[in-house]
Amino acid sequence: MYPITKREKLADKIYLMDVKAPRVARYCEPGQFVIVKIDETGERIPLTICDYDRTEGTITIVFQIVGASTERMAGLKEGDAFQDFVGPLGCASDLVHKETEELKKKKILFIAGGVGTAPVYPQVKWLHEHGVDCDVIMGARNKELLILEDAMRDVATNLYVATDDGSYGFHGTGTAQLKELYDKGIRYDHCVAIGPMIMMKFVCILTKELGIPTIVSMNPIMVDGTGMCGACRLLVGDEVKFACVDGPEFDGHLVDFDQAIKRQSQYKTEEGRAMLKLQEGDTHHGGCGNCE
Repeated sequence: MYPITKREKLADKIYLMDVKAPRVARYCEPGQFVIVKIDETGERIPLTICDYDRTEGTITIVFQIVGASTERMAGLKEGDAFQDFVGPLGCASDLVHKETEELKKKKILFIAGGVGTAPVYPQVKWLHEHGVDCDVIMGARNKELLILEDAMRDVATNLYVATDDGSYGFHGTGTAQLKELYDKGIRYDHCVAIGPMIMMKFVCILTKELGIPTIVSMNPIMVDGTGMCGACRLLVGDEVKFACVDGPEFDGHLVDFDQAIKRQSQYKTEEGRAMLKLQEGDTHHGGCGNCE
């Protein structure tokens, strides 16, 4: 069992947990993920590692309620435990394999959208610890949905906050914030964008136009997390890749986002049915004709 040592609600339907998992904490790197399972009947849920403490043997995960399983996870308290906590899985961020002195010569930008802030944070923290400067654009629909702002401000060289409704920081999307910075003469050599699929798509359209090499994390389309289910299949250039074993990070200018978004939408109906079944319990009559 893997006990929860900390539980915190970051925003509406967004939670942070520290989980005691010494082996995972010993070997993980920024960019990798874990698969968690509450109990014998629970769903296996892939989650990108938000932070880790090798000394304490803990892993920090951040998740958003999107279906029945994450709804159950949100109900766990400090002292409760996960039955399974598997990892580290996937490939580490390409940045951790670069020579530090070479990274110091580059102007690096991260663009984090919504819960995508969680997997961005460990990469920015790692760069900060190795003396590498980088800027971060954090975006959310409104101020109430921003997460980890203080933690990110501690490790980013410059932090730009954008909200769609203008309730805080720049009024507009993270993509629009990047365009404004570019128009002001700020140039970047490398960009990492992590967030909703549609956000990453439009970031890549802009960065391709601006000539900025861009890495994206395709963790939003992972389901099984081991390459067995095939749900995270995507086209990167002319090659078929699987986000969970070949990624989750890829060259954003080569990813076929339209195909990936279409595949992702196939699972929303099942999530909706599972959520209804959980919420309605014994009263759920299966009137849709598709529930067991």
